[in-house]
Amino acid sequence: MRSEPMAFGLRWGGTGVFLATEIRVQFHEWLAIVTGTLTPGALLIFVAVLAPDLIAVTLIGSLVYSMFLIGQRVLNEAAYIRIDHKLNELYHASPLSPEAYFVGIAGGMLVAYLPPSLFVLAILEILHPLSVAAWLVLAACLLAVWSVSSTIGYVVSTLFKDMKTIWPYSALLTNLFGIVPPVFYPIRFIPTEWRSVVLLLPTSGAAVLVNSAAGLETISGNEAILAAAALAVESVAMFVFGIYWARRMARER
Repeated sequence: MRSEPMAFGLRWGGTGVFLATEIRVQFHEWLAIVTGTLTPGALLIFVAVLAPDLIAVTLIGSLVYSMFLIGQRVLNEAAYIRIDHKLNELYHASPLSPEAYFVGIAGGMLVAYLPPSLFVLAILEILHPLSVAAWLVLAACLLAVWSVSSTIGYVVSTLFKDMKTIWPYSALLTNLFGIVPPVFYPIRFIPTEWRSVVLLLPTSGAAVLVNSAAGLETISGNEAILAAAALAVESVAMFVFGIYWARRMARER
């Protein structure tokens, strides 16, 4: 009988190779990486001119938005592989495990699209240096948002058979999660009765937690607990669901 460590290794077999392949492929699409910074870049310029006191909040919002956008790139990439290149069944028929396929795409997007976020992070550190605790909260929240968004993108990519049908959903998800809620602006502009709902969203919850840790806005203890608990549960649950969905897609090929 195979040992559990061996089984675990087999389930994740090929992750590193597929991850490296995705990173190389995405780095060839440098124009897409650059254009992904246009929306947060434009918002940063407007805020710097019209409300400079909110620039640090907007920089943090830009990081959260960019991380969610990275996850949405998974939607386009997974759909492109499956619909246009017809490589989905080939990958699933290879020794590459379903988990490795999902994590490889999500991780490849994370690494390839990370440089612009590092640039924004450097600006934030110059304008509003973060404490060690704030750095830890920022890292945890960004990874949680990436986990949620990557899973949403991957699952949605498997529901359609036409790229033209998928594109509107990518834009809709990005705007609903990244623009409408308080990601680029403080939560104090949201009516009190709506704050609990807003904090359940992974993007706004992450932005509020980081802003609070950075001393940019004040939230109550209950609000912090709600946002942190929701984000933790959503990120873990969605990542597990992403693995489950990848296995299901492999069985249904």
